[in-house]
Amino acid sequence: MPQTTVKPIPAGMHSITPHLVCAGAIDAIEFYKKAFDAVEHVRLLARDGSLVHASMTIGDSLFMLAEECPKWGSLGPNALKGSSVTIHLSVENVDAAFAQAVAAGASVTMPVADMFWGDRYGKLKDPFGHHWAIATHMRDVSPAEMQEAMNKMFG
Repeated sequence: MPQTTVKPIPAGMHSITPHLVCAGAIDAIEFYKKAFDAVEHVRLLARDGSLVHASMTIGDSLFMLAEECPKWGSLGPNALKGSSVTIHLSVENVDAAFAQAVAAGASVTMPVADMFWGDRYGKLKDPFGHHWAIATHMRDVSPAEMQEAMNKMFG
């Protein structure tokens, strides 16, 4: 019998992998494809047609998605009236990626601007309640320079 080696962290996954929950998860799959050029890899549906699990990638990063299920205590950000999590997406061209996400239906919560930490950066809320920060790194800034710039900003 051939012996196989199972990797403790499967290929394509990283140490931390976001697992998003939302109402309308099947629609969310299509939104993420349009907004962020996500690629769908797995879609598992319940007998009622609801999404139990999907895995997708954006760039080189995998994330998972599922329909909210109140009876299991699994609620999306809209049901919870907000989210304390922001998903940070690093891209080659923040302005183009931001415009693409807005055209797909995301709402601007912070317009794209040059930031003191060296990124060109903006924030969005997707139609399913998840918060996204999109950035392109423009210049390297030392921690001391960041602290000085932050002190000027916030007094």
